[in-house]
Amino acid sequence: MSKKVLQGLLLPLLVLLAWQWVTAKGVFSAYLLPSPLQVWEALGDLWASGLLLRHLAVSLQRVFLGFTISCCLAVPMGIFCGQSKGFDAYCWLLLEFLRHVPPLAAVPLIILWAGIGEASKLTIIVLASFFPLFLNTYSGIHNCDKRLLEVGQTLGFTLREQILRIRIPGALTSIVVGMQLALGYSWRALIGAELIAASAGIGYLILDAEEMSRPDVVIVGMLAIGIIGTAIDYIFLLFMRKIFPWQQAWQK
Repeated sequence: MSKKVLQGLLLPLLVLLAWQWVTAKGVFSAYLLPSPLQVWEALGDLWASGLLLRHLAVSLQRVFLGFTISCCLAVPMGIFCGQSKGFDAYCWLLLEFLRHVPPLAAVPLIILWAGIGEASKLTIIVLASFFPLFLNTYSGIHNCDKRLLEVGQTLGFTLREQILRIRIPGALTSIVVGMQLALGYSWRALIGAELIAASAGIGYLILDAEEMSRPDVVIVGMLAIGIIGTAIDYIFLLFMRKIFPWQQAWQK
């Protein structure tokens, strides 16, 4: 195990020890803060019954589907708007307004329009992940090195060739960073959506545990969210390193 990993595990270990000490001393009741042992036992029960894996599978399926839809919308729109001269003048104010409206604020309206099925949850994910990816793509395309564009014009590049050979390669780092942010926003927005209207998923598991007065299961759900979210981010960056080994922005 590398030194960096060991250093990263030090603080969580200290938090775990403090957690155990607080519960052992009875500072809080077991109803408010169950001990690490109780949480571990709840995790074992959920794992043995298959409930945890089933709920995680449902949540992950929703996240990746919504994230894929968002990528298919945000990246082409970001490329188009980034090289458009009239975008700032006519569209930026509206997008700024929409960007500052949290998707969860629109949940009642989304449920009214799309019902409580998968469509409403995918809509919330797309709304949450669209703007980070769109804005990073737009910024990368719009702020392309002017000298490179001048070289392209000298070589007689068409607009399509400028986009494919100059703007998109130059914006690659911004696009990947936007995808990383959008993936994280997708995961967090999904949990919020499942807490409001769902019959399966890790958010539903937490809500059901709260109604059943099972704080140990709630903590298991919270830990699962953090661990899976971290794993998704790590796997994404690892995948990017394999595809674009020459890029240094995500070579951590």
